[in-house]
Amino acid sequence: MFLLAVDRATNKPLEPPSEFIVKVQDINDNPPEFLHGPYYARVPEMSNVGTSVMQVTATDADDPTYGNSARLVYSILQGQPYFSVEPQTGIIRTALPNMDREARQEYDVVIQAKDMGGHMGGLSGTTEVKITLTDVNDNPPKFPQSVYAMSVSEDKVSGEEVGRLKAKDPDLGENGLVSYRFIEGDGMTVFEITTDTDTREGVIKLRKPVDFETKRAYTLRVEASNTHLDPRFIAWGPYKDTATVKVMVEDADEPPAFMATSYSFEVEENARDGTVVGRVHAKDTDVANNPVRYMIPRYTDVEQFFSVGPEDGIIKTTRPLDRETLPWHNISVSATEIGGHHQDTKVRVNIKVKDMNDNAPEFATQNEILVCENVSPGKLIETVSAVDKDEMVHRQYFHFSIAPEAVNNQNFSLKDNRDSTASIYVTRRGFSRMTQDVYFLPIEINDNGNPPMSSTNTLTIRVCSCDSKDTILSCNVEPYILPAGLSTGALIAILACIVILLAIVVLFVALRRQKKEPLILFEEEDIRENIITYDDEGGGEEDTEAFDIATLQNPDGANGFLPRKDIKPELQYPMRPGGHPVANSVDVDDFIKTRINDADNDPTAPPYDSIQIYGYEGRGSIAGSLSSLESVTTDSDLDYDYLQSWGPRFKKLADLYGTKDSADDNS
Repeated sequence: MFLLAVDRATNKPLEPPSEFIVKVQDINDNPPEFLHGPYYARVPEMSNVGTSVMQVTATDADDPTYGNSARLVYSILQGQPYFSVEPQTGIIRTALPNMDREARQEYDVVIQAKDMGGHMGGLSGTTEVKITLTDVNDNPPKFPQSVYAMSVSEDKVSGEEVGRLKAKDPDLGENGLVSYRFIEGDGMTVFEITTDTDTREGVIKLRKPVDFETKRAYTLRVEASNTHLDPRFIAWGPYKDTATVKVMVEDADEPPAFMATSYSFEVEENARDGTVVGRVHAKDTDVANNPVRYMIPRYTDVEQFFSVGPEDGIIKTTRPLDRETLPWHNISVSATEIGGHHQDTKVRVNIKVKDMNDNAPEFATQNEILVCENVSPGKLIETVSAVDKDEMVHRQYFHFSIAPEAVNNQNFSLKDNRDSTASIYVTRRGFSRMTQDVYFLPIEINDNGNPPMSSTNTLTIRVCSCDSKDTILSCNVEPYILPAGLSTGALIAILACIVILLAIVVLFVALRRQKKEPLILFEEEDIRENIITYDDEGGGEEDTEAFDIATLQNPDGANGFLPRKDIKPELQYPMRPGGHPVANSVDVDDFIKTRINDADNDPTAPPYDSIQIYGYEGRGSIAGSLSSLESVTTDSDLDYDYLQSWGPRFKKLADLYGTKDSADDNS
């Protein structure tokens, strides 16, 4: 800093400025501080004494160059005797050997930093350090008990669980993994043991089924061992433990057991019913040894070719068997114990039908043999063979010969080739189709079996026309019958013309039928001029129930609209409101007037009159009205004598009215 002396009166400097240096002397007024606390550290369990855990460092704001104000010394206030700290560096170390994580895992350590070199009057600061012991594999697995008792039923199948056991290991993670194995015992081939990775249990399972009647108990020695070992602690071993497992086999009600897994029998073909095929045998393996009953499930022998003795298991035929129809029969036989839970078991029975020579041989094919008219004598025309449904034994062959009834024929000969074939030769020179076009040659075939079987088969030989190279041209006799000059092509052309004419006629008729009728009827086709006779006599003037006026009404008119029948209206207008006679009304006059009014006011009607007459026959009729509807309104008596002059058509009417008049006069 700079200082200047001035005159108070004049305020002028009395001398040049002078520089002064002021040095502030530090005192111990700041305590040490741990800027990064609290601290967390980890150290393996069982570490040696002096193993470094971590280093802590404190800072002091005082001047480290002046005195001991910033000279720090570390000490441990909490955590002894497990840990210690180096006074000068602050390094924390283990102080006890064999610290066990399984006994205590976490420690809270308090470290103090004091200035003034740790002497009296110095300031201090503290921090907390949490130290965790990490796990090492320093504990072997241990079974809680030395003997385990388990049981399994004899009806359990392979792979089913028998029981579980667990060796405890307090270590964590892979240090606590345990594997199990059998090391000795009489059930090592019957049982197997695996490890459940989730629960760390040993799971004992069946390797193969057990039998109570054969062996009732098994003893196994199980070893549990760690899978990951720490080389530093191998000397502390062994890291394994053993236990004894005793497995008791429980009795179960088992089905009967057959003495064989399957049976195969043979039976002669065509053997009579009741022939013994073979015998199956099963027994109850339980202690009770109940008797067994046999049966054949029907679904394995649908046609019931066989039967089985319910008590002795003897299989017999129920009818003769045909090998050619079914050479093998595969059935099942069921054995059920009598008593208990009626459990059953099945066994496969394969029955072979042994062949017998019961089928005669026959031609392998039934084709016709074609031979030319100009064939030369001695020519081979065919080689025939035969088949037999029966089995052919070794060195067995078919023998061919011409049947006795045709042995003297002069047309063909046969040679047996002794290899189950025969050659057919021509023995005459040339044939004529006009004389005979088909020849039948009976051939006898013998199978040389035991017993021998033979059959006579007919060989059909057809004569054909051939060219000079023996190429067949035709084998039919029809070309010789056709009239001269009319070829096959001409016949086809004639048939084609007939078919075309028929098609034209059918088309013309179809078009005529599809012609539409005109919308407006011509006068001669008007249906209003057609008289329909019903042969139904009315009940007279007083009969008001003999007819239903609703039948005269148009159903469309009842809904308020009456369309025209002779044209198709382009617009439909609603009918004007008004009273329409209901369906049951008998007022025909009102009904007719209403229809006339509707027709007059219909804008869609054509300009011609289409009034339909219901109640009278027309004006100007000599006979007047014949309707009984008007007879109600008149009391005048009419003279009907003129009806006699109308001819025979009105004779009935004249007789009726004439009779009535006569009756009135007589009265």
